[in-house]
Amino acid sequence: MQIKTILNRVQKHTSFVYETVRLVEHPWLAIEVEVRPRANARAMCSQCGRPAPGYDTLAPRRFVFVPLWHIPVVFLYAMRRVACPRCGVKVEAVPWATGKHRVTDAYAWFLAGWAKRLSWQEVAVVFQTSWDSVYRSVRMAVEWGLAHRDLTGIEAIGIDEIARRRGHRYLTLVYQIDRHCKRLLWIGRERKAETLHGFFDWFGDARSAVLRFVCSDMWKPYLKVVAERAGQAVHVLDRFHIMSHFGKAIDKVRAEEARKLAAEGQAPVLKRSRWLLLKRPEHLTDAQSERLAELVRRNLRTVRAYLLKEDFQALWGYVSAYWAGRFLDRWCTRTMRSRLDPMKQVARMVRTHRELILNWFRARGELSNAIVEGFNGKARVTTKKTFGYRTCEVLEVALYHTLGDLPEPELTHRFC
Repeated sequence: MQIKTILNRVQKHTSFVYETVRLVEHPWLAIEVEVRPRANARAMCSQCGRPAPGYDTLAPRRFVFVPLWHIPVVFLYAMRRVACPRCGVKVEAVPWATGKHRVTDAYAWFLAGWAKRLSWQEVAVVFQTSWDSVYRSVRMAVEWGLAHRDLTGIEAIGIDEIARRRGHRYLTLVYQIDRHCKRLLWIGRERKAETLHGFFDWFGDARSAVLRFVCSDMWKPYLKVVAERAGQAVHVLDRFHIMSHFGKAIDKVRAEEARKLAAEGQAPVLKRSRWLLLKRPEHLTDAQSERLAELVRRNLRTVRAYLLKEDFQALWGYVSAYWAGRFLDRWCTRTMRSRLDPMKQVARMVRTHRELILNWFRARGELSNAIVEGFNGKARVTTKKTFGYRTCEVLEVALYHTLGDLPEPELTHRFC
């Protein structure tokens, strides 16, 4: 089977013909395919997309196509200029490439597909191209996907942030977390009330009014903006962020007590016990379980804080918001009498956000709160896989590409 036959099967263009195919070596081995327009086929203006009379012909250009047997494939085509009555003298539009790009659209989608699986630098190395070519391909895929995605039927969103660089520089991420669709919707720079207002401005009042559930952490600007812009939605506090406050409180109690025991010359029983106290019991190894059991038998303030945290975990087993609220009130009363200041701060926080915490039970079965943290974990991995981004724009492109579940055009053939 000839290469021209394969090309006509996977990438046929009505007004153009594949002609001579040759294997060349300058300076590396490559397959060159000459392309010419069909007889009587009129060129299309690249500005308005309408047929126009010819003006002249430029020198041949090289367009990189999907490699075959790891050998680069290059289209050679002499671009025509047209005298468009509406736009003036313009270079013609060709169906295999967009604008002035020397990478064919098929190859760009090929690179963008592999960029979801490998780091951009690895894709560049494997397919013998540049990091910039991979980035431009991914950006093309993201721009097309954002322009063609469907934003109807969104009823549940999750709001969180990730650090994009040192110095408390954040990106605010908004996800769709409906059961039928989970994806990254929007990226905002910084972590401010104005940032989240920017999302609702982009999302629109009509779509915001349809929201049924909003999941976020307990950051006050988030709570305020959501109440103002989507007050009809049930605002659910993310379970992960609630429990993270317990971990910080136990760490404070443990550090204070460890210093006190060392000052009194007692045995360092709390040394290397941090993860014993922070991990869920079912996630501990056998050795860790034995050491934790030995630690729990001691009358320590840290142990009391740990037991209060584990007691709180029973909250998530409730089904009814009413009985969960009764449990929450009893736990807060008991904790406020514990004389453990860090744990008392957690109890005050729980009381302040009582109704929002109970919304977790009201929304139970309707959405998965843990999906927001799962997305954030993937976002952190994505920032490492890009290898070489220097601007916020590149990071946003990488996040949309990986987490946006963006649509792709219907192609004659998918190469990956």
